[in-house]
Amino acid sequence: MKKNIDASFSVIMLGATGAVGTESLNTLLTIPQVNKISLLGRRPVENIREKHVHQYNIDVSNPSTYSEKIAGHQIAICTLGVGQPSKVSREDFLKIDKIAVLDFAKACKANGVQHFELLSSVGINSKSSSFFLRAKGELVEELKALQFDRLSIFQPSMILTPNNRYGMMQGLTLAIWPIIDSIFFGSLKKYKGVKVENLGKAIALNILEKKSGEEMLTWEDFNLLIN
Repeated sequence: MKKNIDASFSVIMLGATGAVGTESLNTLLTIPQVNKISLLGRRPVENIREKHVHQYNIDVSNPSTYSEKIAGHQIAICTLGVGQPSKVSREDFLKIDKIAVLDFAKACKANGVQHFELLSSVGINSKSSSFFLRAKGELVEELKALQFDRLSIFQPSMILTPNNRYGMMQGLTLAIWPIIDSIFFGSLKKYKGVKVENLGKAIALNILEKKSGEEMLTWEDFNLLIN
């Protein structure tokens, strides 16, 4: 894959305070071609001192609070999400993971963003019997309809974090996943767990790839990007 090593980019992010967003931002800060980063969120990212990073406190449910900040950016990265969907109502899940993301994408398209990247999930399908996978699949179909020059959908399975953030069930999953990970091979590799720092890095480095159109990225793609 060829990389845009001579180009320069401005990036706008929604969701940079989350686990994956934080790692993605950390990598963006090391990429010389990124000359401007704008962070949209409900709270600021702490300890950011780089002069090319600008932070804006917004209402994610109200595009009018951030639309004017988008102009002039070529790339948008969205890692916004509720964290643990099973702990919120379906209505609240849809407000954040579907409606707010789609509103952001529409504002990006209207303001000239060419490349849109989304943190999604493995197994998404607009016809899935799972409410969460169906909602995320429907979102991707609507993003495709916006016809960005380039649309990158990241589809991780288990995101492996160094700390247990969501209680006993996540703690058990984090403990056993490295043991069962080896059973996922061949066409099942997409279900392998990915370290949060590797996923964030892959999302950031993907902006350097010289590609166009729609791409659905899973475990093997993440590894190609970071190695």
